[in-house]
Amino acid sequence: MSKVSYAQVGLGARSWMYSLALGDRYRRGAELVGLCDRNAGRLGHRAEWARAAGFDPMVCGPDGFAELLRAARPDVVIVTTDDRDHDAYIVPALLAGADVVTEKPLTIDAPRLERILEAQRKSGRRLRVTFNYRYAPARAQVKELLAAGTIGDVVAVDFEWLLDTVHGADYFRRWHRRKENSGGLLVHKATHHFDLVNWWLGSVPRRVRAAGARRFYVPATAARFGLARPGERCLDCIEASLCPFHLNLRTRKELAAIYLAHERHDGYYRDRCVWSPEIDIEDAASAVVEYANGAQLAYSLCAFMPYEGYRIAFNGTRGRLEHEAREHSYVSGDGTVPGLFVKEATSIRVHPLGGNPYDVEPRGGSGGHGGGDSLLLDDLFAADPPPDPLGRAADHAAGAWSVLVGIAANRSIATGETVAVADLLPPGLLAEEMQP
Repeated sequence: MSKVSYAQVGLGARSWMYSLALGDRYRRGAELVGLCDRNAGRLGHRAEWARAAGFDPMVCGPDGFAELLRAARPDVVIVTTDDRDHDAYIVPALLAGADVVTEKPLTIDAPRLERILEAQRKSGRRLRVTFNYRYAPARAQVKELLAAGTIGDVVAVDFEWLLDTVHGADYFRRWHRRKENSGGLLVHKATHHFDLVNWWLGSVPRRVRAAGARRFYVPATAARFGLARPGERCLDCIEASLCPFHLNLRTRKELAAIYLAHERHDGYYRDRCVWSPEIDIEDAASAVVEYANGAQLAYSLCAFMPYEGYRIAFNGTRGRLEHEAREHSYVSGDGTVPGLFVKEATSIRVHPLGGNPYDVEPRGGSGGHGGGDSLLLDDLFAADPPPDPLGRAADHAAGAWSVLVGIAANRSIATGETVAVADLLPPGLLAEEMQP
């Protein structure tokens, strides 16, 4: 069988899911021909792994990416860099004739998004955004129930997402803590959630009004914990024994191998202090989103809760659908399977108008993100991917519509005004008929 050639750019924790998939389950049909990362230590570590797996990739830093595209000629480029750099690799890869698979969010602001959409339109190549949340079986059930008209036309959606003080806190240690890198949680994290609503409703956002602030991960909270002199990072912090948020990289084997062992190459610290005044992203935010089909979304995100999970309710012309899921906590890249559902705390309930409420048994799934990761990987890499009647495969349009909600929300927080999504891009660049 002919093999599809892949290059990977950005070799942090999330990238391992794709590397391991190509080197194991999908090895017969895949060839890893290129690796790119700004950190020479991580680049060498992944190249060593790749050669042990039977690959012989070309390796380079960011300055060599254009030559990698020319010399290795990958069919597909997988982008898992910091969010701010997605466009720097997506655009040249598309224009070089490669398809692209990128982690969410597609990008962090409107100018970068415009460059990506222009490159996709010019090249005609395929651009996939890996919204694994769509693939979780329980979330697919919600899509099926709504599409079947179980509660009629959806008029309003209430959506609450809770991040706990393990997973949620981790965004305030890493590069995500600065909006210039991630767009904040309303872009980096909530793009998953906005995409789900776009997909569940089969519509696109028109107007957004938002509010947000950083209330918990601030120096004043450190003082309440009795921390007088928190350091720049957790490693060797003199307050470590008192801080309930201390992350010891020396005892986290997986994180140490990816980050601690290689920080001398680029000075990136994986364990910066969550109480730092340098942080500028919100830890609590809310948004009201108006949709083209007339539905309205009331959304909230909080990143310092006692547990991890979400609740969503769809109010329709024939009833109400409620879905709730609690997730096991994790620190990104620590070897824990991310986003596992707690089975006994996952539910779907329908309240028909004029009838008795009833429960729908949620479908289970194995693996990360509610069982979505393995199904997503099949869709990306299997030689004969399974049918996708629910349209779970997310293209450039889906990626754009989801990130536009977060971009509009950020603008609304900054200005105090309602933001029209159409004002964020040149007319005609993203047509409304391009449904998510």
